[in-house]
Amino acid sequence: MLLDAFGKQCPMPLVMAKKALDEGERDVQIKVDNDTAVKNLSRLATKQNLGFEVETIEGGYLVKFSADGAQAGQAQAAVAPVLSGMGAGGSGYAVFIGKDHVGEGDPTLGRNLMKMAIYTLAESDDVPSSVLFMNSGVKLVAGEEPQVVESCNKLIERGCEILVCGTCLNFYGVTDKLEVGEVSNMYDILSRMQEAGKVITL
Repeated sequence: MLLDAFGKQCPMPLVMAKKALDEGERDVQIKVDNDTAVKNLSRLATKQNLGFEVETIEGGYLVKFSADGAQAGQAQAAVAPVLSGMGAGGSGYAVFIGKDHVGEGDPTLGRNLMKMAIYTLAESDDVPSSVLFMNSGVKLVAGEEPQVVESCNKLIERGCEILVCGTCLNFYGVTDKLEVGEVSNMYDILSRMQEAGKVITL
């Protein structure tokens, strides 16, 4: 089965591929035009124990899934230059960060409060299973706040997963400045929220 996801925004390529796989298809090919989609599809292949190949074509990539589970381990290697490490999950709650400050008062105070909040999470005895950055929150891990980057690295070391919205990074023009976390998508971020015992929004 060949799917054409050229021009489709995140998470549509992932949703299209998952729907085909859920319907029983295993030899699925999908055309995408960005690295973020390739990374998302790579993770999907790994989760479903499917073979995975990436071929460069005009305007983008042809991603190939196959029923050969022996190749599933190659899914990460196929896009190794653009994949980053991820934690195994912690205590069953997620933290959602949808802006670069806490509250609606003074912006400087709000940014300082956000840095302190993330630092406190990293030092806590009960770290979250995942921290999810969206909208302007992605700026915190894309070059603007070294203290936040340091705290997030500590969270990862303690088993927390850091997911960062790829569409948001692209919107703010800071994709190349991402210093910590894994570029992700709406589908995976919402999945983490659904799986969590509770979600804390900062």
